Amino acid sequence: MNSSLIGFPRVGKLRELKFASEKYFKQEISTEELEQVAKGLREMHWNLQQAAGISHIPSNDFSYYDNVLDLTVLLNALPENYRQLGLSERDTYFAAARGYQGEAGDVKALAMKKWFNTNYHYLVPELFDDTEIKLAGSKPFDEYEEAKQIGVLTKPVIIGGFTFLKLAKYKGSKTINDFAEDVANAYIAILDRFNEQGVEWVQFDEPSLVTDLSEDDVALFASLYEKVLAHKGNVKVLLQTYFGDVRDSYEEVIGLDFDGIGLDFIEGKQTVELLERHGFPADKTLFAGVLNGKNIWKSDYKKVIELVNGLEKFSKDIVISTSCSLLHVPYTLENETNLAQEVSQYFAFAKEKLQEIKELTELIGTSGHYEENENYLANQQVFSADRVYEDKHVQASVASLTERDFVRNVPRKKRRAIQKERLQLGLLPTTTIGSFPQTREVKQNRSKYRKGDISRAEYDENIKGFIKECIDLQEELGLDVLVHGESERNDMVEFFGENLAGYVFTEKAWVQSYGTRCVKPPIIFGDIRREKPITVFYSEYAQSLSDKPVKGMLTGPVTILNWSFPREDISLKEMAFQIGLAIREEVQDLEEAGIKIIQIDEAALKEKLPIRREEWASEYLDWAIPAFRLCHSGVRPETQVHTHMCYSEFEEIVKDIDNMDADVISFEASRSKLTIIDALKANHFETEVGPGVYDIHSPRVPSVDEMVAVLKNALTKIDEENLWINPDCGLKTRGIKETRESLANLVAAAQIIKDAVSV
Repeated sequence: MNSSLIGFPRVGKLRELKFASEKYFKQEISTEELEQVAKGLREMHWNLQQAAGISHIPSNDFSYYDNVLDLTVLLNALPENYRQLGLSERDTYFAAARGYQGEAGDVKALAMKKWFNTNYHYLVPELFDDTEIKLAGSKPFDEYEEAKQIGVLTKPVIIGGFTFLKLAKYKGSKTINDFAEDVANAYIAILDRFNEQGVEWVQFDEPSLVTDLSEDDVALFASLYEKVLAHKGNVKVLLQTYFGDVRDSYEEVIGLDFDGIGLDFIEGKQTVELLERHGFPADKTLFAGVLNGKNIWKSDYKKVIELVNGLEKFSKDIVISTSCSLLHVPYTLENETNLAQEVSQYFAFAKEKLQEIKELTELIGTSGHYEENENYLANQQVFSADRVYEDKHVQASVASLTERDFVRNVPRKKRRAIQKERLQLGLLPTTTIGSFPQTREVKQNRSKYRKGDISRAEYDENIKGFIKECIDLQEELGLDVLVHGESERNDMVEFFGENLAGYVFTEKAWVQSYGTRCVKPPIIFGDIRREKPITVFYSEYAQSLSDKPVKGMLTGPVTILNWSFPREDISLKEMAFQIGLAIREEVQDLEEAGIKIIQIDEAALKEKLPIRREEWASEYLDWAIPAFRLCHSGVRPETQVHTHMCYSEFEEIVKDIDNMDADVISFEASRSKLTIIDALKANHFETEVGPGVYDIHSPRVPSVDEMVAVLKNALTKIDEENLWINPDCGLKTRGIKETRESLANLVAAAQIIKDAVSV
């Protein structure tokens, strides 16, 4: 039994790529030094996979920032404004990823969106009428040779041309079909190069095939690959899909001249049914995604072996694989020194999944005599143990919820009048999303406390100092609604997880979210409950420092769930309602403490929205929206409830978002060019809204004129009484200097607009 890997985490065991890249951005290391770190990581990862006996080891799954951006560069599709900066090749690449502001010019970063149903973000290609698609780079070929030089023969991995075309934004009169022929020719050129190198297999990733496809989409896919595969030469081509099944295009897929087809048997609900209905070609290799590439639980060897054995009636040539790239799980359990054995025994991170693949290929190759194998027995012993921490009270609380627990008693329009009278904010209030820069002092305070170098009292006293600095800065800048800055929080989800029973935590289980941004998702291990107040102390202190309202800052249940590794033994709905009840208690305590505005962030609301539209309501929105409402339905009408969402295409669920029944919502809108406000207007959106007026994920400082233009545009679609003014996301990752300058410009721009409106 052969094995394959779709992709491997690239930031390194201890986030080496992140830290090297950030040093490079600060000009503390050279291009050569950055590239040396990257080369070391690639070699380490290839050697790990070779040692695990992986038959098809990927190359070109590495990226300095994002694989879609890599492909954009490879296809000569980087917009001209980045090239005109006259920067080096590497710095031009980073300018597109992060934006650039300097002597060479001033450009914003490419738009950033969620990668299908994951927490990874990709950079959106932009195709203009004069964009000339052609093979214009050498990265995949260079990395293949690099691996070959250390004795590792790899399977180069490239995002497929169909997915590239589907993800791209078209900025002129040309449409997707106008670029299809040039994309096909570019992929033919790619195959020509691989033929010259003697590559055996190349993997084209086509996750867009698992989305809802029209007949035109399927025709475009088939036409594209008919052209490309006619020129494959001696190279074997693997079509790799993941994140679902290919129900709309399966017959076309198996009819094309692919040598291998990669199918997802974890998230692909109809994958087995498609095989049963249409069969699988005898002349193709089935790459079976049978190990979960997105979650951290060990694979049940019994179930995997039974699944693979069942597939043998469809194909005699099966390669076992993960369901998707391992980019979405942490690097290794070896870094976790504090996890108890009775907990860690259930987990398999990326490196451990390599061992699982190795053991499974050996077990499946024993022709049915695996039940007495020591690896099999050890695995089954784990699955026979009871790992769930049950809480009967929590289970009963969820079971007893009624419709009244999800509804605020006073309608939104009536609440609005009550809140305006109480808050006295006037038109176009300014605020921020929540977090302020995590300075070295903030991080040192947290580190000292965790190491036991300072007491909890000392830690909290330092936090109070940081809060006062944050409040003073906002007062100085003239913001209308303040925040306490969240200096007590390492991460908006991990912080709450640490304060909820039912979670377990890791030390270094980082997962890449985008570029150099990594998160450390907590793990839901049992039933969830709040044991004591979490944020009240900090919010109450912050409010005592100002006569202006200071928002209480919470993370919503859907985001806490979606940015955690969930259990697999109960439903997502059950977990969301458990978390919702815990956050509800915190909301009520904040209200009792005199907090007038409470923000419950749902940044990841859309993350687990099923890829297939027909499953949106029944499998997600029917519980995700109520889970949010559960948090705030018990507050008084005069308490204003805010929420925040970022970096997803929300236009299609605008009505559902309005049904969350928040009073104010802020969106990421700067990178997406405020396109969401058109959808808000079209759907008669009732909630007051703050579309982000500048991009906090870029180091550039937006000018006053720039933000005035954004606000004028927003006011053509949003009534002035419903518009708030804010950045597009939290400021945690930014520096103090750029934050001060950007917010000063935001307040100045807001004042210009306020003066114009009041005339």
